[in-house]
Amino acid sequence: MRSTRVILAVAAGALVPALLLATPSMAAPVAPAVAVATAGSSCDGMSADDLRVAIARTLADPDSGKRVIEEANALLDSGTVEEMCTWLETGYPLAQGEDDRVAIARLLADPDSGKRVRAEVNQLLDANDSQQIRAWLETGYRLAQAEDDRVAIARILADPGISDALRAAAGSALDDNSPEALRHFLEVGRYEVGQ
Repeated sequence: MRSTRVILAVAAGALVPALLLATPSMAAPVAPAVAVATAGSSCDGMSADDLRVAIARTLADPDSGKRVIEEANALLDSGTVEEMCTWLETGYPLAQGEDDRVAIARLLADPDSGKRVRAEVNQLLDANDSQQIRAWLETGYRLAQAEDDRVAIARILADPGISDALRAAAGSALDDNSPEALRHFLEVGRYEVGQ
């Protein structure tokens, strides 16, 4: 089951960009499919400008993915007050959920993802809960990646042929033990001191 999911994730990771670029939605702006907001919604009392500012904030969020950006831009271009309100209440969470699923599928397809990251992504895919996926991307991924980074550094330290400088830099990263220090060592630090 897991090997099938990995194969599917790799295939999806390779096909997603091609499929997204080949769809008509990339050729022309698409108005998001939204329903009319109901009375008593959280947008009551908000002006069109307030709604545009709220939508613009979603664009400024670095976690906004392709679907969120496309729908938000379409609304800013030609959305009515009702459409903007409805999108903020229901469309945005759906679009963010789709973008988050693409993000975790890419992590699963990434050959550099470690054992814990893959295990947690598989659990998220099994649960298929948008809120759990969002929470994991915000905090859990960082922790899972840090554990995988510790394992990678331990493997470097297990090599009897490494230099004293590299051994010291790896030990320093492990002593710091912050996810940022571990990642920095693997991406930059080990190459600065040489092997």
